[in-house]
Amino acid sequence: MELLKGIGLFLQNQVLGMKWLNTLIHNLLSFFGLDMSGRLGGSIQFFIYDVIKITILLCLLIFIISYIQSFFPPERSKKILTRFRGIGANTIAALLGTVTPFCSCSSIPLFIGFTSAGLPLGLTFSFLISSPMVDLGSLVILMSIFGAKVAVVYVIIGLIIAVAGGTIIGKMNMERYVEDFILNASGVDIDSPDLTKKERVAYAKDQVISTFKKVFPYILIGVGIGAVIHNWIPESWIKIVLGSNNPFGVVLATLIGVPMYADIFGTIPVAEALLYKGANLGTVLSFMMAVTTLSLPSLIMLRKAVKPRLLALFVAICTIGIIIVGYLFNVFQYLLL
Repeated sequence: MELLKGIGLFLQNQVLGMKWLNTLIHNLLSFFGLDMSGRLGGSIQFFIYDVIKITILLCLLIFIISYIQSFFPPERSKKILTRFRGIGANTIAALLGTVTPFCSCSSIPLFIGFTSAGLPLGLTFSFLISSPMVDLGSLVILMSIFGAKVAVVYVIIGLIIAVAGGTIIGKMNMERYVEDFILNASGVDIDSPDLTKKERVAYAKDQVISTFKKVFPYILIGVGIGAVIHNWIPESWIKIVLGSNNPFGVVLATLIGVPMYADIFGTIPVAEALLYKGANLGTVLSFMMAVTTLSLPSLIMLRKAVKPRLLALFVAICTIGIIIVGYLFNVFQYLLL
């Protein structure tokens, strides 16, 4: 048992967390005369380490996920989803969302395509919620920072929100609140040609390049904000606003996250710094979920596809779910960290 625990810690700290890289950067900066005990030195170390670590994990994960995704083009996904009914179908839709390495804005065109192809609205919303919130990349990067228990519970609860949200929307028969141009679109119902292994590799490489170009600026911004929080903002300030003494910390973090735009790779460094400074785990995760699922730009894009009442229902379901999850994580925080 101790051996397995030791292997798990090694994988989390040295393979996924790349603590050796952090030590190497610390030693290199010290060698060049930077005072690593000061705020500036700590900020530079945090920035370089997190940017390199997240970039390596991002590119590797996007390649793997995109290779898997090449087996599930929209036409095949539609055929898979039409075989199931009820909550089982919503669960499959949410799981399909986990193999899409996209931010919320990028997943909306797929949502529109699925809806136009005639898939039930509840299924497409389960996909739309899970795609930015709980992709496989987030699982691995969350493991590298917060540990396996937090990462697995985060993904499971994210999938529950996606399944529950899609199920509620499906039961309410909200199709009349989808814009007419989507309902009247003719879906192309043909099989995608089988790709060779070489073509799948090429597709995965293209996805790495295109996704990295879109995501990297947000990684830089997120890590930059994280470095400032980590080394310049007093711990007492964070505890007052987002700590256990503020019963509205989860609600505040959720509302702060909504207007922002980033994917999970850009929010994780901010969450890491907030947690280090004393913010509650549930509060931090609520912030992450709000940013990735309910960003203002994605809501503006979604408004072009659905009418205000359906958009408001989507926002309400996600917001309530995220807040509930945040408080649950806060209650059980000491069992997970």
